[in-house]
Amino acid sequence: MPAAEEIDGDVYVSPVYLAGSTYIADPALRPLLDAGFTLVNDDLANAYLASPDQKIHAGWLPEGEDDCLWRITGHERPFTPPRWLATFDHFTPVEVVAAFTTALAEDHAHGSNASVHGRLGASQAEPLLPLAEADWRVDHGPYVGVSQPPDRLALVTRVNGRLDHHEEISDQRSKWTVSGGTSGYSSEWLGTFTTNTPPHLITATMNRLADPAPVARYKDHLPERNRAASRITPVKPPAPTPLDIQRAAVARSRSTVARTVIPSPALVYRTTTALPAAASARRR
Repeated sequence: MPAAEEIDGDVYVSPVYLAGSTYIADPALRPLLDAGFTLVNDDLANAYLASPDQKIHAGWLPEGEDDCLWRITGHERPFTPPRWLATFDHFTPVEVVAAFTTALAEDHAHGSNASVHGRLGASQAEPLLPLAEADWRVDHGPYVGVSQPPDRLALVTRVNGRLDHHEEISDQRSKWTVSGGTSGYSSEWLGTFTTNTPPHLITATMNRLADPAPVARYKDHLPERNRAASRITPVKPPAPTPLDIQRAAVARSRSTVARTVIPSPALVYRTTTALPAAASARRR
C-alpha cells in the first residue's frame, strides 16, 4: 500500500472521528426528510426542520451565530421549551451526525414517542457499551466518566450527578460531550448531548463513532494533523462487469474489421473508358 502522502484525490478514511467534515448536510438531513419532516430555509441558507408532530426540531446553521452547525431539540409538546438538546459543530464528520438523525427518523417512522422520552428502561450508561465492545478504555471517575479509543484521538465524557436543566438547554453545560482528533485538551470537532437526550440516540452515535468502516473523503480536505494517524486508502475504480467486458470486445471488433468501399458508378465508368486498347482487347 502506498504511503498516505503519496495518495491523492478521492480516498477512504478510517476511523471516522479523524475524517473531518464534508460541510455537506444531505446525509444527515435526508433521513429526517424521508420521515416526513418539513423543511424551511431562510435567506442565509440556514435550514430548519420540524417533525410532523412538531415535537422534534432540527437546524443546520452554517450562518448561525456561533460554531454550532447542528442544533436538534426534543419537546414534550409543540411550542414548549426543549426537553433535550443535541449539538454538533462545523467540523463534526457528517456520518456521526447522520447516525443520530437516522435513529431519530426511525422513531418517527414507527410512530414512536421514544425520540422525546427515550425507551422504557433505558440506562444512561447504555451509550458506553459500543465503546467498550470496540476496546475503548472506559474510566468511571467520581465526577466525570471518560472513554477513549486505543489511539487516544477521540474523547467521550459523561458528567456524573445532576446538572441544571436551564444551563444545559442554553448550551452552557452538557451531560455528554464527544470529540475527535483530540490531542491533549484540544479537539478537531465537538458534539454535545444534554441529560434528557434519549440514550438510544446517543448510542446510535457512539456505534458509528466506534465503527471501523471507512468513509469517503477528498485527500486535500482531510484535517492535516490527523492524516498521519488515519488509515487512508485510494478509491479504486469499480471492476468492470461482464456486460462492460462484452461491450468493450464488440467495440474492438468493430474497429478492426476492414470496411468494403463500393465505388460509385461514375468512378467505374471513368476507369473502364480509360483502359488502353490492348487491355480492352485482352478483356474481350
